[in-house]
Amino acid sequence: MTSDQLTNNCQLSTVNQQPMTNDQLERLESLKAGTIAAATLALAFVVTTFVNNFLLTPSLFSFSSLFTGAIAVVCGFLFGVTYRYTIREDSNIQLKAGAVMAFGCVRGLTQIEMALQSSQTVLPAIATAGESIVWFTLAAIALSLSIRLGWVKTFSSN
Repeated sequence: MTSDQLTNNCQLSTVNQQPMTNDQLERLESLKAGTIAAATLALAFVVTTFVNNFLLTPSLFSFSSLFTGAIAVVCGFLFGVTYRYTIREDSNIQLKAGAVMAFGCVRGLTQIEMALQSSQTVLPAIATAGESIVWFTLAAIALSLSIRLGWVKTFSSN
């Protein structure tokens, strides 16, 4: 295929594209919000893992840490999408804090429950629960900043 034919094909495909619908635009904004929150949780995970594993209790990096990091990223993405829909165009601080606490407590309380069931010391699990709340707070701050800067649009309830 010559470059002229390739250019003509690209122009035809561009001409045939339809503008994005409102639903598609909303999905794109949710994807952006989820990506920002996932990146924030990934960064928070790396920092807290470094502090926990190398400074507080020196240990080797393990496969389980990598798996835990992947779970944190998925949780961050889900938080970002949900947070965007939860806050909409509202400036209610309790609504924002409630979303953070819901995600942070679910993640943290699950770890406390696992420690209790396995007869492990609960104190590290309580620290991890607090860590989870901090992670989601950081993600909410990153999303609020992104919204303020115009990188992500709030969900309009229209």
